[in-house]
Amino acid sequence: MSIQDRNKKILMDLVQQPGNSTCADCGAPNPDWASCSLGVFVCLDCSGFHRSLTSMNRVKSIRLDFWDDEMVKFMKTNGNEAAKILYERDVPPFYYRPQQKDSVVLRDQWIKAKYERQEFTGDNRHLQEIYSSGFYEGRLWKKAKDNGQFLKRKFTLSDSDFTLKYYTKDDLPRAIISIKSLNATFQPEKIGHPNGLQIMYLDEQRSQNLFVYHDRGQEIVNWFNAIRAARFAYLKTAFPMADNSELSPRITRNYLKEGYMEKTGPMTSDVLPALSDSNEKPSGNGGSSWMDRKESCSTLKQSWMQWSWGLCS
Repeated sequence: MSIQDRNKKILMDLVQQPGNSTCADCGAPNPDWASCSLGVFVCLDCSGFHRSLTSMNRVKSIRLDFWDDEMVKFMKTNGNEAAKILYERDVPPFYYRPQQKDSVVLRDQWIKAKYERQEFTGDNRHLQEIYSSGFYEGRLWKKAKDNGQFLKRKFTLSDSDFTLKYYTKDDLPRAIISIKSLNATFQPEKIGHPNGLQIMYLDEQRSQNLFVYHDRGQEIVNWFNAIRAARFAYLKTAFPMADNSELSPRITRNYLKEGYMEKTGPMTSDVLPALSDSNEKPSGNGGSSWMDRKESCSTLKQSWMQWSWGLCS
């Protein structure tokens, strides 16, 4: 047996092992590419994102390319589980982990955040503070309602009063949106920009939408995760006895994908559940406690499903 055939067989055996049998970055099944610099097995799509990383990252096909003994030994020593322990050690509970069919900008920035910026190793928490500090401010291109043109507007997001605001003039907010009903999803095709973000909220029980984008992928993903961080902070305040697994943005079932087909179109990204009770108030601001309401996580999910289906009626 030639060296190439032998090493190919070893790699094919490695990629069948638990952890290696799905893409290290998006979870796609049966990855047939690998980074011989990072020691991870990835799918074809994610291999393209890896090529955009530093020149030190080498990506090869486990079926078609030649692998020498040292590269194969490195893959055996590492693998997806080992890389996850290192590069995903400190992912915030609200941070969205993209899946196979999520937008390009989400998957690209997830890979850059993990391996290039190393935001989640535990050594670079200052990078997480950019979108998790409780206040985020910047300028986004916003689609105007009257003529459909995109105009640059100032936006602020704060979990001190749980609001998202945008301004036509810097001193006076054009809209003040409660984080309570706020959700966001990437919609590049609908918005006509690869970094297009759709922000949805309720205004007097009517669904409203903002269509925005930023020229930089990292910035729009920071906004997306800042919104999730603010929503998570709101839920932690409203339900102080719940643990992170109950309030995490990575909910088990995506009710929006299953039921939300309102005129804005189907959702394509996971989002935090909204609280549908119009009388809901965080316990720190006069609302009742978790135990007083006997509110469970399952009830929270059920109310969110009812809210989302209600938008279709």
